[in-house]
Amino acid sequence: MKMHIVEKRKNWFTLSGVLVIGSILAIAILGLNFGIDFTGGSLLEVETVEVVDAEQVRSQMEGLGYTGLSIQSSGDHALIIRSKDLTEEEHQELLGNLATVAGELEEMRFDSIGPVIGNELRRTASIGVLVTLLLIGLYVAWAFRKVSEPVASWKYGLLTILTAFHDVIITVGAFALLGHFYGWEIGTAFVAAALTILGYSINDTVVVLDRTRENLMRRAADTFEDTVELSIKQTFMRSLNTSVTTLLALAAIFLLGGDSTRPFALALIIGIAVGTYSSLFLASPALVQWELSKK
Repeated sequence: MKMHIVEKRKNWFTLSGVLVIGSILAIAILGLNFGIDFTGGSLLEVETVEVVDAEQVRSQMEGLGYTGLSIQSSGDHALIIRSKDLTEEEHQELLGNLATVAGELEEMRFDSIGPVIGNELRRTASIGVLVTLLLIGLYVAWAFRKVSEPVASWKYGLLTILTAFHDVIITVGAFALLGHFYGWEIGTAFVAAALTILGYSINDTVVVLDRTRENLMRRAADTFEDTVELSIKQTFMRSLNTSVTTLLALAAIFLLGGDSTRPFALALIIGIAVGTYSSLFLASPALVQWELSKK
C-alpha cells in the first residue's frame, strides 16, 4: 500500500513553514525567559516543616521589601526561590525572613551565578549547538559520499542539519510561549534537552535517508520519487514505534517527576514528537523536491 507521503509533500512543507515562522515570531516578540544559569542571580531551595503556599509566601515577602523574588513550590514542603545575585550577608538575611514567613525550614541548596558567567554560559551553549550541527552535517555528507546520483552527498548532510534546526527552533518557540504565559525558564537543562533532541532527530533522519541510499544502490524502484517513498514506508513503523515508547517514558517523567524535571521532560516530548514528524514527512520529501526543482 502506497502512503503518498512524498506526493503530498507540499502539505508537510506548509505545516513546517507555519510552525517555524510562528516559533521565530514568538521568540522575537515574546523573548525567552532565561534562568539564572544564563542571566546571573541566586537560587535558593528550602524545605519547610509545615505545608506552605508559594503565592502566600511571595505576598508576605513582598511586604518585607522583597519585590524581585520568584518563588515556586516543589511539593508541599519545599520552595525554590530565585533572585538577583546575593552576597552571603543578603543570603542569610533572606533565610531569616523566609523562616519568619514560612516557619521552621532547612536550606537544601544555594547557587549564585554572576552575570558575566551567565553570559559566558549562554555564548558557549549557542556555539556548542552550532558546532554540533556542523560536525554532524559534515559526517553525514561523508557517510553518503558513494551516493552521487541523482542527489549529491552533501545535500543529505545539509537536509539533516535543516531538519534538526527545524525541530529545535519549534521547541524553543514553544518555550517562548510557556515562558511568557507560565514563567517557565530556559537554563542549562534546556540546553541538554536541545542537544538530546538534535541527536534523536538526526539519528531518525539518517535511518530514513540511509534506507534511501541502500535502495538507490539496489535500484529498488523505477524513479527517484518512488525510491524515496519506498524507503519511508520501510522505516515508518520502526521510527514511529521507537518514538512512541520514548514519549511514554517521558510522559511518565513529566507527570510524576518533580518541578525541576518537568521542563526538561516537556522539551524532550516536544522535540522528539516534532523530530519524528520531520524525519518521515519533511527530510525525504525535501530531497525529492530538491531534485525536481533542479530539473
